[in-house]
Amino acid sequence: MLNLIKGSKKESKILLLLEKAHTLRINNLSQSIILAQDALDNSILVNNKSLQAKSYSQLALYNMVIGEMEKATFFSNEAIRIFTDLNDKKGIADAKYSLAGVYYKTNLYHLGFITFIDALKIYKRNDDYYNQSRTEKSLGTIYDYIGDYISALRLYNSAVKNAKKVCDFNLESNAYNAISGILVKKGKLKFAMAFINKSIQLKEKTNDVRGMAYALYGKGKVYFWLNEYENAESFYFKALSIHNEMGEKTGLAMTYTKLGELYYKMGKLALALENAFVGLKIANELNLVMCSIKLNKLVSLIYKSKKEYSLSLEFLERYQKEKDLVMNAQTFKVIENYGMMSRIEVLKNEVKLQKEKEEILEQKNNIEIQEVKMRQEFLSIMSHEIRTPLNAITSIITLLKDEMSEEGEVLLQSLQFASSNLIKIVNDVLDFTKLDSQRSKLEKTPVNLFDLAQKVVGVYEKQAQDKGLQLILHFDIKERGLYYLDETKIVQILNNLISNAIKFTNEGVIELSIKLLKIKKKHDKIIFEVKDTGEGISKNNLKDIFESFSQVKSVLNRNNSGTGLGLAIVKKIIELHGSKIKVKSTLGKGSTFYFKLRADTVAFANEVSEMSPKNLIDLKGKKVLIVEDTLINAALLIKILSKWEMESDHVENGLKALKKVKKKKFDFILMDIHLPEMNGFEVTRLIKTTINLNNNTPILALTADTMLTAQNYEVNYFNGFLWKPFEIDRLRETLGNISL
Repeated sequence: MLNLIKGSKKESKILLLLEKAHTLRINNLSQSIILAQDALDNSILVNNKSLQAKSYSQLALYNMVIGEMEKATFFSNEAIRIFTDLNDKKGIADAKYSLAGVYYKTNLYHLGFITFIDALKIYKRNDDYYNQSRTEKSLGTIYDYIGDYISALRLYNSAVKNAKKVCDFNLESNAYNAISGILVKKGKLKFAMAFINKSIQLKEKTNDVRGMAYALYGKGKVYFWLNEYENAESFYFKALSIHNEMGEKTGLAMTYTKLGELYYKMGKLALALENAFVGLKIANELNLVMCSIKLNKLVSLIYKSKKEYSLSLEFLERYQKEKDLVMNAQTFKVIENYGMMSRIEVLKNEVKLQKEKEEILEQKNNIEIQEVKMRQEFLSIMSHEIRTPLNAITSIITLLKDEMSEEGEVLLQSLQFASSNLIKIVNDVLDFTKLDSQRSKLEKTPVNLFDLAQKVVGVYEKQAQDKGLQLILHFDIKERGLYYLDETKIVQILNNLISNAIKFTNEGVIELSIKLLKIKKKHDKIIFEVKDTGEGISKNNLKDIFESFSQVKSVLNRNNSGTGLGLAIVKKIIELHGSKIKVKSTLGKGSTFYFKLRADTVAFANEVSEMSPKNLIDLKGKKVLIVEDTLINAALLIKILSKWEMESDHVENGLKALKKVKKKKFDFILMDIHLPEMNGFEVTRLIKTTINLNNNTPILALTADTMLTAQNYEVNYFNGFLWKPFEIDRLRETLGNISL
């Protein structure tokens, strides 16, 4: 049967097949095999090695259960091979568990012992209590075979304990069944009956039909030793019926063995012989060595009772030969490997020590994470507390320009320059901290590189003119000017390089050149270059200029201000792009800073959202809700918005904002992030997801916190971010474009 799975979720459907096969194994094993085979066929079709290995592993387990030992061995080895290639330790352990099951049910149960231990080591390292339980139960069975009942009971009890940890009643039931068997052999029949009854109760609770057959078989054994033969026969028949229905040949061989023993004990020799031969046939087919040893001895005893001594001797010799060649040899090999169980105890201690080491490392990491978090929180607060008043200053300056005399305007320009310089210093410190803590990430959007370059040059044109310098742009990218770039970071690089060039150049020219190096179908290689005719840098100082807080001149007599972080920031941002900043410099002649970037091209110009005044619509009469706890900032916003004839409502916290949006419909909401009682993220989420009049109203975040990024929690609820101190023109353009 092959179901050809189509669509983009093939792997998910294969996993569902395997999950369903696993669920059905307790009452429909043949269907489990069909589903697992389907999963294998489809995982081969999609060439998914991991799913192939999982399918092989399940097929191995199911075929082992029904007695198809050759198939089970093949599937197990295939699973182990692939899981080994994938370095999937858990997968290897699962496949080894199935292979060990084949070994211990045939004449290689010493290999089963070793292979179970290999699997158990992996399960213990991973705290996999489910698989520890089933492996310990199987290992206990091997000890049971060789007569080491103390070790068997220890493992069975551990299996119960681990089953309880994962609340798996089936595993718990299986272990109780095994414990009951040991108690029967030790003659503690009352306790044996109590444990087997508990096993049956759990099987009834889980509806594990296949497992129930083994539990009923176990109860039949207790009745047999209680000499309640009719009850024993009844329970053996119930077990036999389920094994037949499930096609579980191992269970059939075991039950026919017990029926043979029962009828022999009852003196029904013909029935005893009939059942013994049926069991022997299955045992020989499946190479179930323990069953065949018991049955050869039973058949010998039956023939002896029938006074057919030659046949009795024949089967006695078979029994003796098989026992000597297999049982004693296997027992010896298991005893040889007893050291492995000692190593399991060592492993337990190793795992414990490893966990202690991991806990210590985790505590250390937690302390480091806490320190980073505290540093980030401090910077976040510092960013907000410094930039918020700066926002007020710059906004007031802009508003006052319209009302100032010529003399007053000169003073305002000086004030604006000073505040802009202070903003740059704050930005440098905060940006460097983000880059240094490796929190910064590239956030690429379609960018018109020519427009970007023009804007950067425009910002510094007046500053250059004031020093008598020429600032020239050379842009050598004619048709391919649209790229996916992190605009903010590219601007930051160019700002720092041009600002640095102006700072250290007293006469001459500063040139920004942007040229194509290589053109490919989906990306280009671009070189950015900032060249000046300044004082230059000596060879001895070249290695230091990109270090944090580095200034070439002495602090006491330098003529140029700054944090000394500009070039360090440039270096880190360019490294974030996977490139390097380089410099050529000659003392007295000037310097050239350059770097190369790979930039993905934008296929169509319309992918770039142009934010230009020509696109803006009239904002007159638009209603705005301002959520801002700093009253001066709120007052300034109201003043700015009133210039565009917009209507403003103001609330100072999130709770009031939530009440307001239920009563009045707004065209925009301007949301501060740092608010008392409830932060702006949370307020925005509630506005967007609860019943009110503004679920679809655009919300712009207003924040002075540069530590926030596009990856912050609930950021997708916002329609945009405006960083304080924001440019008034930028606010106008943003509102206009959102209205389109």
